[in-house]
Amino acid sequence: MTLTDVTSAPLGGPALPQERRLVTAIPGPRSAALLERKAAAVSAGVGHTVPIEAVAAGGGVVVDADGNSLIDLGSGIAVTTVGNAHPKVVAAVQAQVAQFTHTCFMISPYESYVGVAEALNRLTPGDHAKKSALFNSGAEAVENAVKIARKHTGRQAVVAFDHAYHGRTNLTMALTAKAMPYKSGFGPFAGEVYRAPVSYPFRDGLDGHAAARQAIALIEKQIGAGNLAAVLIEPIQGEGGFIVPADGFLPELVRWCRENGVVFIADEVQTGFARTGAMFASELFGIVPDLITTAKGIAGGLPLAAVTGRAEIMDASHVGGLGGTYGGNPIACAAALAAIDVFENEGLIERAQQVGAVLTERLTALQTGDPRIGEVRGRGAMVAVEFVVPGTTEPDATLAGAVARAAIAEGVIVLTCGTYGNVIRFLPPLSIPDELLHEGLDVVAAALAAS
Repeated sequence: MTLTDVTSAPLGGPALPQERRLVTAIPGPRSAALLERKAAAVSAGVGHTVPIEAVAAGGGVVVDADGNSLIDLGSGIAVTTVGNAHPKVVAAVQAQVAQFTHTCFMISPYESYVGVAEALNRLTPGDHAKKSALFNSGAEAVENAVKIARKHTGRQAVVAFDHAYHGRTNLTMALTAKAMPYKSGFGPFAGEVYRAPVSYPFRDGLDGHAAARQAIALIEKQIGAGNLAAVLIEPIQGEGGFIVPADGFLPELVRWCRENGVVFIADEVQTGFARTGAMFASELFGIVPDLITTAKGIAGGLPLAAVTGRAEIMDASHVGGLGGTYGGNPIACAAALAAIDVFENEGLIERAQQVGAVLTERLTALQTGDPRIGEVRGRGAMVAVEFVVPGTTEPDATLAGAVARAAIAEGVIVLTCGTYGNVIRFLPPLSIPDELLHEGLDVVAAALAAS
């Protein structure tokens, strides 16, 4: 099915009808046919959450091959924050494709790579001198951040945290906490990776300073500051369940790192670029990372990632030590420059705050009447609900899965997450109309009531 079968409107943004529309059951016959081909041709290890064949997306909807229009509360896992096929991104990509598709920046440099680096150096927290390097994925950015920290410090050990998710490469699997589906059976993993407890107020009952002291004590006793190259953390944990640390936790970790010559790396792959109601979540906690990793929302749907940080740390590597054939691909860089323009000049930070207010109000109202919702948490347009057995903190993954499946069947895309699989996360594109956001939440509420 082609886009013209769905709508005669031009590709991009909210040109698609902004409505939930079900003309078949999910999946419809055309989507089911594609899923049969997928089962025959694609590795069984590559799963899918929503059983459709997507053919168009924009504003707050994804349209499938059967003509169904689903409300998008997932943004392809926080990627299409500016909206799918945003007109500025589309125009920038089309113009770049017509010029050249690849030279390899390490062979023949081009301006757009430098322009993205300049923008990241300007936008990321802190007014110190910064430099950037571009890569393809969040995992690749994290892996290179660790390489840079090790080269800068001359040390090897790296600390990650409980409930962390950092990627699927060998090193980033070691940094990731959750076994299934990310690590199980794929070892052995990279060495000199250690894990510390994170601040999880719903479960640990600690204030931020107490949680930080607990983590620091473990680091000092089991690793030793003199052996530690980097502390790596998501300011708000993503796959781990949108865990928001208690106030004081992150600043205390940063202070300790500064005192001990340890590189503090903020993984903002999921939280970056207006998603949390600030350009970067680190700003919400008053911290300035030494290095920051970005990806997902950076380029409006094209594969691009970056490490940005203090110039003296970023320059620690020898020439040729960083890079990759496709890193900073010119098409992705063009998309990123367009997306960054949208973030800065179309009010997306404020829009994320507005979306977050709607999500928090609606979900908190649900929590008031349903003891199965243990906590509503998040910042900006990155909000989650954690389901528990009523009267306890025991995770209820069965309920989370049932609600998500029921919502998808009714035409609303939602995603689960959490170490225990008991969290539903809400990551709508910031282009979603208010009425569509409310309708999506109505469907989720009905699914919860029926479960």
